[in-house]
Amino acid sequence: MATHRFDVLGLGNAIVDVIAPVDDDFLIKAQLRKGAMQLVDEAQAQSLYDAMGATTIVSGGSAANTIAGLASFGGKGAFVGKVRADEAGHAFAHDIKAAGVHFSTPPASAGPATARCLVLVTPDGQRTMNTFLGACQNLTCDDIDADDVSASKILYLEGYLWDPPAAKKAFIEAARIAHDAGRRVALTLSDVFCVDRHQQEFLRLIREGVVDILFANESELHALYETADFDAALVALRQEKILAAVTRSEKGAIVVKGQETHEVPAAPIDKLIDTTGAGDLFAAGFLTGFTQGQALDRCARLGALAASEIIQHFGARPEIRLAQLAEQSDYLQML
Repeated sequence: MATHRFDVLGLGNAIVDVIAPVDDDFLIKAQLRKGAMQLVDEAQAQSLYDAMGATTIVSGGSAANTIAGLASFGGKGAFVGKVRADEAGHAFAHDIKAAGVHFSTPPASAGPATARCLVLVTPDGQRTMNTFLGACQNLTCDDIDADDVSASKILYLEGYLWDPPAAKKAFIEAARIAHDAGRRVALTLSDVFCVDRHQQEFLRLIREGVVDILFANESELHALYETADFDAALVALRQEKILAAVTRSEKGAIVVKGQETHEVPAAPIDKLIDTTGAGDLFAAGFLTGFTQGQALDRCARLGALAASEIIQHFGARPEIRLAQLAEQSDYLQML
């Protein structure tokens, strides 16, 4: 196996998040399903943006958030995602490089604008996302650097990539390269409605060995196995030849590997502000520990700690160094 240059390489949608607090009436008037992610076209995105109040603009994207979180822990991360050579695209590239992440995907000089996700946050911290994929849809196999993939301990893929056909092909090609190099492939299910769209295909990825590590939240797991019973979903998950980490909000997280189980409580917080990126940052902490060879329960606690930081402010990128947070955390000492 070649020497690795990166702990984790993330492949995902390069998105700029536009975040605004709203009340539930706003969602009802806009006919939006609370807590869901829906794809919108550019005209719909502009109309919704015009209706929003004051906004916070920050780089996002599920896998990009995870890799930025990994870098904040001190890990070596790389990211592949497509932007347009426009103002938002330049901002995304600047932000992810400033986070210490290797990012060299060439920007598109033509075609749709850089992707935007309009994130509407209600007072209970729930986020409703409306995503214009834009340039993301033009991610192709040509954007995959085989040397970078082969030199990464883990290839991390987001379920959202399964929507654009060209990106789906890039997803499969990158996974093939990773496995040929003896590396592991991780997948996050991303969103319950993403699972609804692609449930059978995601199960096939798991059962055909394309994916070695799975990240999901409780709702996504229910959707994957088409059951409202969490214990029944766990029984099904145990049958897969896979390592899986399932987040359960304030109930903490559970890690399953066959009959092996590790359950950890949620890390304490002062105030819930915005759940955007909680799952992304859980994966960041977990993968940080995993690539360092740490025990699975500690990996899960690192994930829970990162998630606790991100849900106490707007935006899905850490506001403090997660490595420093880990050093000072009493929560991690509870092991």
